[in-house]
Amino acid sequence: MNNNTIKDSIHLYGAGGHAKVIFDILKSKNITVSEIFDDNPEIESFLGIPISHTDICYPLIVSIGNNYTRKIITEKFCYDIFSSAVCDKSAIISDYASIEKGTVVMQGTIIQTSVKIGRHCIINTGVSIDHDCFIQDYVHIAPRTTLCGNVQIGEGSLIGAGSVIIPNIRIGKWSVIGAGSVVTKDIPDNAVAYGSPCKIKKQNYA
Repeated sequence: MNNNTIKDSIHLYGAGGHAKVIFDILKSKNITVSEIFDDNPEIESFLGIPISHTDICYPLIVSIGNNYTRKIITEKFCYDIFSSAVCDKSAIISDYASIEKGTVVMQGTIIQTSVKIGRHCIINTGVSIDHDCFIQDYVHIAPRTTLCGNVQIGEGSLIGAGSVIIPNIRIGKWSVIGAGSVVTKDIPDNAVAYGSPCKIKKQNYA
């Protein structure tokens, strides 16, 4: 089931580069960005939309790219305040995939059957996610990455651009996979790993 029902308007928390991409996705689907909140008082407008520094409305998408910061912010609010997943109209998503609230799926992505994606994830441009993958909350899959079948990505991990993860691999929580890596073995929690084949360079760095 694809959880992607959004009404006519939405609100964003964060006025940086990630928010600009979300704004384009919403505009292409005729969904209005009613308000943007940012706690930086020096930011006064965003693509012609005034910035609020006090009031936060809902339904809300936390439009901040950093995984840990996104988690800290979302945990301040109740679950009901967040929007359903925002998915670009060019994305190809199986009817048997599940995508939770607050997640953003960007242009040209392919998500196959029985994939489960958690809350407040970023599935970036041109990502391919094959059958039965499980992506936990606050994950960022960077552009042009390929996840083969039955891959699991732990909470908060970052998979760098252009990486390939072969079938049945497990990536731990809050790990970083460097851009262009080919992951052929499981990666533990809190690891930095990169290369082809991917090797652990740091562990328990958090």
